[in-house]
Amino acid sequence: MAKFFMFGKYSADSIKGMSPERTKRAGELIQKLGGKVQSIHALLGEHDLVLIADFPSAPDAMKASLGLNKMTGISFTTSLALPVDEFDQLVS
Repeated sequence: MAKFFMFGKYSADSIKGMSPERTKRAGELIQKLGGKVQSIHALLGEHDLVLIADFPSAPDAMKASLGLNKMTGISFTTSLALPVDEFDQLVS
């Protein structure tokens, strides 16, 4: 499984739909697509939200990003993350 950081940006409509139930449904959608949520954090600054999840592949992460956007109205920018020790091996 690969780790992905999904950075979310709220819209006016997505803020209106905020609820613990929506968060639960988002987690269920990720699980349905083969992913596993590691954590979700609210942010200050450029992004409003970060969701850290493991997915079997990049296409699975893309499906989740699009599915979450459809379900919540939150726009996501999704990035693959490598542990720094793996990155160090790549550059050495």
